[in-house]
Amino acid sequence: MKRIAILICLLGLLLSACGQAAPAEQPTTLRLAVIPVIDTLPMFVAQAEGLYQKHGVTVEFIPVASAPERDQLLQAGQADGTLNELLSVMFFNKEKVQLQAVRYGHMASPGQGHFFILASGQSGINDVNGLKGVEIGISQGTIIEYVTDRLLAAQGLTTTEIKTLAVPKIPDRMALLASGELKAAVMPDPLGALATQQGAKIILDDTSNPLLGASVISFRKEVLDQHPAAIQAFLAAIEEAVTLINTNPAQYSSLLAEKKIVPPPLAGSYITPKFPTRGLPSEAEWADVLTWAKEKGLLSADLAYKDSVNPAFLP
Repeated sequence: MKRIAILICLLGLLLSACGQAAPAEQPTTLRLAVIPVIDTLPMFVAQAEGLYQKHGVTVEFIPVASAPERDQLLQAGQADGTLNELLSVMFFNKEKVQLQAVRYGHMASPGQGHFFILASGQSGINDVNGLKGVEIGISQGTIIEYVTDRLLAAQGLTTTEIKTLAVPKIPDRMALLASGELKAAVMPDPLGALATQQGAKIILDDTSNPLLGASVISFRKEVLDQHPAAIQAFLAAIEEAVTLINTNPAQYSSLLAEKKIVPPPLAGSYITPKFPTRGLPSEAEWADVLTWAKEKGLLSADLAYKDSVNPAFLP
């Protein structure tokens, strides 16, 4: 009898343990370092429309003022992902794979440029030929310099005819262009529109080759390996947000102002661009950026496309 009682007791304990529900898995929180640029609009729309919650992922935004600040947070593991460019991914991965691009962020579309080569209103420059030998204000070693070189070369300017001047801070570039101290400069959208409002003239933009200035959404490889479902959920939410923006771009004008993506002088007049649907840069795009970076002395080693661009998470 005693043995039976013990067996019954053990059986009861077993059934009790089996009957207890496993603790619910907490939603993964993805921390995104974001610069206030137009490329980030789908991220904020997904938040405003409750799309992250719908797909079961929590997203926290960490506002940053510059690319160096963004990169420091990623290096320190204080941010999981960000919006950047292939060149930035290459810099992260020059010694070991730390970052992978998982989706396009933004790029030019027909009639809507992403990067603009502008001439000051006082410069007298009216076309591309007027830029020959003229110092163009840029941020060196960045996507802006890459786009500038490639756009001007496509228009027939030689390496010796393309002159650039390092003016890394955009507010300084804007002020020098407006005053005429800088005859030409390159600006991203929407600051290109603000510069024209201040009297600058658009000489060239990247609508002729939208892939040149494309941004990407990237995550640390460690995060991709540990939380693949969260990354897939995040990108599914972004895809829905892009559809909402492209269907009715004007409905998010107030959000652009709220997130300080569009400068106050453009409020009410800025036309929200359309965003690319699911996709990633091709191997040819990667190879061209890498070739340019090596020619500039920014990188020395070959970096494999497959190590830095990961299509596995696209919805």
